[in-house]
Amino acid sequence: ILGEHLRICPQGYTCCTSEMEENFANKSRSEFEAMMKEAGRSVQATLTAQHRSFDSYFQDLLNKSEKALYDAFPSLYGELYTQNVKVFKDLYSELRRYYRSSNINLEEALNEFWTRLLERLFKLLNPQYHISDEYLDCMVKHAEQHKPFGEVPRELKVKATRAFIAARSYAQGFLVGSDVVKKVSQVSLSQECTRAIMKLMYCPHCRGMASVRPCNNYCLNVVKGCLANQADLSTEWKYLMDSLIGVADRIDGPYNVDTVIGTIHMRIAEAISNLQENKDSITSKVFQGCGNPKISTKGSSSEDKKRRGKVTLEAKSSAQALEMLVLDAKGNLTALKTYWITLPSSLCSKKVMASSASDDKCWNGMTKGSYLPEVMGDGLANQINNPEVEVDITKPDMTIRQQIMQLKIMTNRLGNANIGNDVDFQDTSDDVSGSGSGDSCPDDVCGKRLSKSPSTRQPETHAIPKQSGHGVSGASSRSLPSASLLLLLLLLLLLSVVQLWR
Repeated sequence: ILGEHLRICPQGYTCCTSEMEENFANKSRSEFEAMMKEAGRSVQATLTAQHRSFDSYFQDLLNKSEKALYDAFPSLYGELYTQNVKVFKDLYSELRRYYRSSNINLEEALNEFWTRLLERLFKLLNPQYHISDEYLDCMVKHAEQHKPFGEVPRELKVKATRAFIAARSYAQGFLVGSDVVKKVSQVSLSQECTRAIMKLMYCPHCRGMASVRPCNNYCLNVVKGCLANQADLSTEWKYLMDSLIGVADRIDGPYNVDTVIGTIHMRIAEAISNLQENKDSITSKVFQGCGNPKISTKGSSSEDKKRRGKVTLEAKSSAQALEMLVLDAKGNLTALKTYWITLPSSLCSKKVMASSASDDKCWNGMTKGSYLPEVMGDGLANQINNPEVEVDITKPDMTIRQQIMQLKIMTNRLGNANIGNDVDFQDTSDDVSGSGSGDSCPDDVCGKRLSKSPSTRQPETHAIPKQSGHGVSGASSRSLPSASLLLLLLLLLLLSVVQLWR
């Protein structure tokens, strides 16, 4: 029939009614969007699988270290361990919370662990004395000078912070990449793109040419025009992939998580042994600085008389497994670098089933023949002269622009992790002061301080109350002097008014 009623396909003789053309338009739109989601799901699956593999490996390292501690320490240290189980459990709990991107300052968590452990052990190793909290405050002040645990706290802080920073940023990077692909793959086609896709995929059917495949360059122009905003992700996407590869090299190199995370229990054992071996000299130094504590009426425990000697614990290395994980990840990340740029050609060849570039008997949008226009470049700015799709280059898609920003933020985090600097992973809008704000420092700086505030015994809870609202006792007590002063001024003013009235 004559095709004067057609709104999308060429208006020559046609097999299609207006209703058929509309149905084909809806069908082409849903099919193309399904193609995008399917391609995206493939990338998501790759990134999610890499995250799952590393996350499982890392969690296993931490679990094995904790289990080794629980298995060995009771027989090695007796009461030194059994009376301080919670201190060790809290440490591993904090390490896991940090890895899961909670608002925790890792250095402060490690400092807190050593402070609490020293306080508990000092009491247990000196049961014949009554040691008050005030005395412990004094002892902690001098801890950096006496080095009761040797160099272990400093070394562990430097190595563990770098390993954990790299590990959690690395794991988070895969999730962010996967989430970006998911959100971008769900962006709907514009009306202009729906028409162009329909003309590409189903107008040949309306001309009785169902077996004629679209010209390759014609398909590329249509898809590049419709995915112009997506192509603009490419630069930041490549930076993210490169950053993940860089951190992967650190994880299996200078910040080796296998060596550091898998041996935390061994370093703690080494620290306790240092304290036991140097108990007398450390106690003497503490007494010199803080005075002699009172003799306790409870007497001494037999447990502290036992000398347990140097402790040697073994760590089962999984370095080969880590190496394989990193190699696999780097291969996949390298392959994904050009995803957004190669997506149009991938869709045209695998999904739309376009013809070869040399085919001169393909569907060119009007009839069977060759396709003469040149192929447009990638990205929004290059679509100004696209012959197949009308693209408004002044109106970028805001969803995709937001995802470009997410890529930039994650790449910045990975860049910091690559040089050992910490960054916040703020999951909520509440700003918890002083947590995870980039306190990592070089060896020569970290080595100069055992604790950020050795003169203050930290509380065992880490939540910081908000300063606004009622119910915060510190805030209300600070406001009392101002209220008293105001009341006094009002009384004076009242007295002066009464005198004048008289």
